[in-house]
Amino acid sequence: MRVELRLYASLQKFLPGDSADNTRWVEMEEGATIRSLFEKFQIPLDAPKIIFLNGIHARRDEVLKDGDRVGAFPPVAGG
Repeated sequence: MRVELRLYASLQKFLPGDSADNTRWVEMEEGATIRSLFEKFQIPLDAPKIIFLNGIHARRDEVLKDGDRVGAFPPVAGG
């Protein structure tokens, strides 16, 4: 199955250099989770603090389906 991974800010460094913008379509096995998607790109599990699956807040153990879109943000700070 194919899923889209979109990484923001400091997490972009985990995508291959030929990724368009901050996005990469990825082939994953059926039953894969967001956690296994992050592991595929060697993203430390504590690095993404905000995770979305198809625009809705998600947990790392969510099971992915073909065509899903995963977005991840690092910790956000500001004033």
